[in-house]
Amino acid sequence: MENNRLLQTTLLALILVGNASFAAEPRQKYCPLMVEDAAEMDTFVKYKGVKVFLCCSSCKRQWNENPDYFAVVSVKQAPQLKPVASQEIKALDQEFCPVYTDRRVHPKGPSLVHNGKKIYFSKTRALERFQTSPDRYLKNLK
Repeated sequence: MENNRLLQTTLLALILVGNASFAAEPRQKYCPLMVEDAAEMDTFVKYKGVKVFLCCSSCKRQWNENPDYFAVVSVKQAPQLKPVASQEIKALDQEFCPVYTDRRVHPKGPSLVHNGKKIYFSKTRALERFQTSPDRYLKNLK
């Protein structure tokens, strides 16, 4: 009888501790690459053992182009990355694409030099659109 009581108490303690640690973790709501889009629970990548939820397969492909960089700049949208994100990688001054303004850029992505300044784009199509009308998009650079 005493062993049974001890077992029940131990199980209850484990359940409570497990629920407390789960509740303390912030839930990821938005895609870390298209930051205005909701994250989909069935579209994700694993980065150093951590699940990162994305909004679509395009973001999944883009994440895989430079996962270490995206882990660093995506902590706000995906707080679960904080313990595994590199401390050595520094974010670009330019965070988002000037054409698709809610989409992140990365140092290995498409880029060009305009008026002596390097500008990054989320995809080649964005770079092409910029080239046809740079003045339209320059105001989006922050």
